[in-house]
Amino acid sequence: MPEKRMLIVEDEILSKIDENRGEMSRSEFLSFLINNQLQEKESSPASSKYVSREEYAEFTQGMKELLRRFFDFFIKDGLKQEEAPEDGNFAELAQRLQSLSASKIKPKSTK
Repeated sequence: MPEKRMLIVEDEILSKIDENRGEMSRSEFLSFLINNQLQEKESSPASSKYVSREEYAEFTQGMKELLRRFFDFFIKDGLKQEEAPEDGNFAELAQRLQSLSASKIKPKSTK
Protein backbone atom coordinates (compact mmCIF):
# COMPACT_ATOMS: atom_id res chain seq x y z
CA MET A 1 0.00 0.00 0.00
CA PRO A 2 1.47 3.37 -0.99
CA GLU A 3 2.56 5.71 1.71
CA LYS A 4 0.30 8.74 2.17
CA ARG A 5 1.31 12.29 3.01
CA MET A 6 -0.62 15.48 3.61
CA LEU A 7 -0.40 18.41 1.19
CA ILE A 8 -1.54 21.81 2.35
CA VAL A 9 -2.90 24.05 -0.42
CA GLU A 10 -4.81 27.30 -0.58
CA ASP A 11 -8.61 27.26 -0.76
CA GLU A 12 -8.60 28.71 -4.30
CA ILE A 13 -6.41 25.89 -5.60
CA LEU A 14 -8.52 23.28 -3.87
CA SER A 15 -11.70 24.69 -5.41
CA LYS A 16 -10.07 24.66 -8.88
CA ILE A 17 -9.10 21.04 -8.35
CA ASP A 18 -12.62 20.11 -7.29
CA GLU A 19 -14.20 21.98 -10.24
CA ASN A 20 -12.05 20.22 -12.83
CA ARG A 21 -11.35 16.72 -11.52
CA GLY A 22 -14.63 15.13 -12.59
CA GLU A 23 -14.98 11.70 -11.00
CA MET A 24 -11.30 11.38 -10.11
CA SER A 25 -10.18 11.70 -6.54
CA ARG A 26 -8.07 14.70 -5.66
CA SER A 27 -4.99 12.52 -5.45
CA GLU A 28 -5.65 10.89 -8.86
CA PHE A 29 -6.27 14.29 -10.44
CA LEU A 30 -3.02 15.79 -9.11
CA SER A 31 -1.10 12.71 -10.23
CA PHE A 32 -2.70 12.94 -13.69
CA LEU A 33 -1.75 16.63 -14.03
CA ILE A 34 1.83 16.07 -12.91
CA ASN A 35 2.35 13.08 -15.22
CA ASN A 36 0.92 14.92 -18.23
CA GLN A 37 3.08 17.97 -17.57
CA LEU A 38 6.22 15.86 -17.28
CA GLN A 39 5.42 13.86 -20.45
CA GLU A 40 4.79 17.08 -22.40
CA LYS A 41 8.19 18.45 -21.45
CA GLU A 42 9.95 15.22 -22.41
CA SER A 43 8.15 14.65 -25.71
CA SER A 44 8.17 18.17 -27.15
CA PRO A 45 11.16 20.39 -26.50
CA ALA A 46 10.56 24.14 -26.70
CA SER A 47 12.59 24.43 -29.91
CA SER A 48 10.05 22.36 -31.86
CA LYS A 49 7.47 25.13 -31.44
CA TYR A 50 9.44 27.38 -33.79
CA VAL A 51 10.66 27.15 -37.36
CA SER A 52 14.39 27.21 -37.99
CA ARG A 53 15.98 29.43 -40.62
CA GLU A 54 16.78 26.40 -42.74
CA GLU A 55 13.19 25.14 -42.60
CA TYR A 56 11.90 28.60 -43.56
CA ALA A 57 14.35 28.86 -46.47
CA GLU A 58 13.34 25.40 -47.68
CA PHE A 59 9.65 26.31 -47.44
CA THR A 60 10.23 29.57 -49.34
CA GLN A 61 12.11 27.80 -52.12
CA GLY A 62 9.35 25.19 -52.35
CA MET A 63 6.69 27.89 -52.65
CA LYS A 64 8.67 29.68 -55.36
CA GLU A 65 9.01 26.42 -57.28
CA LEU A 66 5.30 25.74 -56.93
CA LEU A 67 4.46 29.25 -58.13
CA ARG A 68 6.84 28.88 -61.09
CA ARG A 69 5.22 25.57 -62.10
CA PHE A 70 1.77 27.12 -61.70
CA PHE A 71 2.67 30.02 -64.01
CA ASP A 72 4.43 27.67 -66.43
CA PHE A 73 1.30 25.56 -66.72
CA PHE A 74 -0.97 28.49 -67.46
CA ILE A 75 1.47 30.11 -69.91
CA LYS A 76 1.88 26.84 -71.84
CA ASP A 77 -1.87 26.28 -71.74
CA GLY A 78 -2.47 29.80 -73.10
CA LEU A 79 0.05 29.25 -75.87
CA LYS A 80 -1.58 25.95 -76.82
CA GLN A 81 -4.87 27.78 -77.30
CA GLU A 82 -3.01 30.14 -79.67
CA GLU A 83 -4.00 33.27 -77.85
CA ALA A 84 -1.72 36.18 -78.60
CA PRO A 85 -0.36 37.81 -75.46
CA GLU A 86 -1.55 41.36 -74.97
CA ASP A 87 0.81 44.34 -74.57
CA GLY A 88 4.15 43.61 -72.91
CA ASN A 89 2.62 41.58 -70.10
CA PHE A 90 3.93 38.31 -71.48
CA ALA A 91 7.54 39.49 -71.55
CA GLU A 92 7.21 40.95 -68.06
CA LEU A 93 5.71 37.71 -66.73
CA ALA A 94 8.44 35.63 -68.37
CA GLN A 95 11.07 37.89 -66.78
CA ARG A 96 9.47 37.50 -63.35
CA LEU A 97 9.42 33.71 -63.74
CA GLN A 98 13.10 33.72 -64.61
CA SER A 99 13.89 35.82 -61.56
CA LEU A 100 11.90 33.44 -59.33
CA SER A 101 13.76 30.40 -60.59
CA ALA A 102 17.13 32.18 -60.43
CA SER A 103 16.79 33.60 -56.91
CA LYS A 104 18.08 31.41 -54.15
CA ILE A 105 17.71 32.22 -50.46
CA LYS A 106 20.80 31.31 -48.54
CA PRO A 107 20.05 30.70 -44.86
CA LYS A 108 22.19 32.63 -42.43
CA SER A 109 24.53 30.42 -40.50
CA THR A 110 23.86 30.36 -36.80
CA LYS A 111 26.85 30.41 -34.49
